[in-house]
Amino acid sequence: MTAPQTPTGAEELRSVGLRVTAARVALLETVRDGDHLDVEAIASGVRDRVGHISLQAVYEALNALTAAGLVRRIEPAGSPARYEGRVGDNHHHVVCRVCGAVADVDCAVGHAPCLHASDDHGFAIDEAEVIYWGLCPDCSTATSSS
Repeated sequence: MTAPQTPTGAEELRSVGLRVTAARVALLETVRDGDHLDVEAIASGVRDRVGHISLQAVYEALNALTAAGLVRRIEPAGSPARYEGRVGDNHHHVVCRVCGAVADVDCAVGHAPCLHASDDHGFAIDEAEVIYWGLCPDCSTATSSS
């Protein structure tokens, strides 16, 4: 018995009804290989893989992949939007106030949406987005050394 194969980027795009292009596959790979990348870093990664691509094309592809649930967009306050390939598990993030580093934080307890609102105002809540703020180890060390 063989282990199930991970679908290719092209197969994933097809499975959500998106047209398969070299740029979209490269973008999906760039996001998944990266670590909470902003649009400029994604564009650079895509260009390294397939050559020229306009920033507008990157934005359009990111919007399509986000809407299809293949990538996730996060927007820490005061920071440009960032994208990640970890989707569907409702994890959270920790952000450094100094350098802007972002890391994933798994839910501590419970099931999605991980948190229960004290008053849901009649909403059927299916997701909770939490961002923890603080100093990363490097910035914390630099601050304490000053």
